[in-house]
Amino acid sequence: MIQPLNNYCLLKKGEIKEEKKVGSIILSTTKKDEGNVANIIEVGSEVKNKELVKGAKVIFKEYSTTKYEENDEEYLLIKDEDIIAVIK
Repeated sequence: MIQPLNNYCLLKKGEIKEEKKVGSIILSTTKKDEGNVANIIEVGSEVKNKELVKGAKVIFKEYSTTKYEENDEEYLLIKDEDIIAVIK
């Protein structure tokens, strides 16, 4: 597993499930979450903001991440100060 250092957070973009009902048929689609929204997977030891915890869904600044790929999974590393909102 990846453990971010100092004031960095490890993020992973989620997937959005959409369902549409056409008559009596339910159509379900899954697509990658677009935009600057992701879930926190791990936090560094120097992250002081108590709202930045594992599992929190956040909005982050565009072009402020470092991408990392492991086992066909894409992760993002970002400084805590570049996370601009927590979605509740």
